[in-house]
Amino acid sequence: MARHWSIARQLFALQVLVVTLLVALGSVGVVLLARRDARNAAVDEVKAVASTLALSPVVIEALAGDDPSAVLQPYAEATRHATGTDFIVVMAPDRTRYTHPRPELIGRPFAGSVAAALAGGTVVEEYEGSLGDSWRTVMPVRSASGRIIGLVSVGITNAAINRVLLRQVPAVAAATTVALLLAALGAWLLSRRLRRQTHGLGPAEMTRMYEYYDAVLHSVREGLVVAGRDGRVELINDEARRLLAAPAEGPADLPAEMAELIAERRPMVDEPILAGDRILVASRSETRFEGRTLGTVLTLRDHTELRALTGELDSVRGLTEALRASAHEAANRLHTVVTLVELGKPAEAVRLATAELELAQQLTDQVVGAVQEPALAALLLGKSAQAGERGVELTVEAESRLEGPALPGRDLLTVVGNLVDNALEAVAAAEPPRRVRVLVRQHGDEVLVRVTDTGPGLSPEQAAAAFRRGWSTKPGEGRGVGLSLVRQVADRYGGTYRIDSPSSGGAILTVRLPVPA
Repeated sequence: MARHWSIARQLFALQVLVVTLLVALGSVGVVLLARRDARNAAVDEVKAVASTLALSPVVIEALAGDDPSAVLQPYAEATRHATGTDFIVVMAPDRTRYTHPRPELIGRPFAGSVAAALAGGTVVEEYEGSLGDSWRTVMPVRSASGRIIGLVSVGITNAAINRVLLRQVPAVAAATTVALLLAALGAWLLSRRLRRQTHGLGPAEMTRMYEYYDAVLHSVREGLVVAGRDGRVELINDEARRLLAAPAEGPADLPAEMAELIAERRPMVDEPILAGDRILVASRSETRFEGRTLGTVLTLRDHTELRALTGELDSVRGLTEALRASAHEAANRLHTVVTLVELGKPAEAVRLATAELELAQQLTDQVVGAVQEPALAALLLGKSAQAGERGVELTVEAESRLEGPALPGRDLLTVVGNLVDNALEAVAAAEPPRRVRVLVRQHGDEVLVRVTDTGPGLSPEQAAAAFRRGWSTKPGEGRGVGLSLVRQVADRYGGTYRIDSPSSGGAILTVRLPVPA
């Protein structure tokens, strides 16, 4: 099946057709104007010649003589050749010719209108006479007393006027040809540029492509944001508008975190970010065509519910790990107690069993009594077990107090979990003693989260960059996300975050979150 003409080819053909019609109409107009100008020039010329002859003494004296033709015929012919007119006829008031380019017509009556000239006026008319169709004028010749003693008619045939126009045809044709060539060249250059921009597609193909792309953009289940090289959003689909809480129509203002992601030049795959109250997973890539960078494509997926389930799963996994470690330790203690009983030392066996039980119960009672948010309490107990396995002493400060759900549990888990994980990583490679202290406290309309560790601490430059996405003291892909999520939560609530490095060593991470009204 033959391919339809592309838009560029159709535009080129249309432009050439329109320009050709315009040039043709212009050429016809030029010819008509030139014909009119030539006719007017001919009329002016014959009037001037006739007026001169009517006042000539030679003509007046010859008309008063006995044989006017003998004097006037050579004089009229000489004047006709000199002025380039086609005929000069001098006649009596009764129309009898005294002169004519064709001598055989001398003595015969003049063909044409003379009434106005006999009345003292001037005749200007187009008339088909003995020499063919011509423009002519007739003027009276007066004697010294003012009496009309004859008439003078001067004319130029239309054939002579057309010959003058034909001499102008080459110039008009050349100008027309140049205009057509320039117009065709401009149309070709424009169509070539349009063909590059439309990739040679025809209207039906472009319409079908637009319909397909529009249907895909509206039906895809991932958010899609396309930005130009300047970072300005060029396209955003319905799912992205929903995820970013953007208006259904019109331009969409991206959150600061999204703008930073688009401005970055590195590829990114499945990095978590916060957008309002949603946790999104974003992937970024540059779009290229024929080696040119066109812009950036950002895909977004909603992981809010998945993150919530993951947080709860992490809490349960932490509790499971804690129970596993406790079960292992309990088995060891049980064997020890049994051995002490067998050795006849029941008092020491009782003392050992009750001491270990009191220590474990004390930690559980402290966490559950201070934090009434079940998921957060489970998280802290799980982190405590993980810390114990790493050789780190994790304690929940006695001043901790959180009664009721002051903030959404998901946000508290994000802040506390990431701060504690960061502290555990910081002290993992430090010299003993390795300690992490956690304070979670609600004071009025503010929730304070403070995590203190005995790690190596951070320099002022590192502390200033710690909450930035992608920054980490350890190499590797996928790092530098936890503290940036903490920053996003704090920014969303209008809270504050900071890192202090006391002179004694370690780091203190403090986050203050206002309680929503």
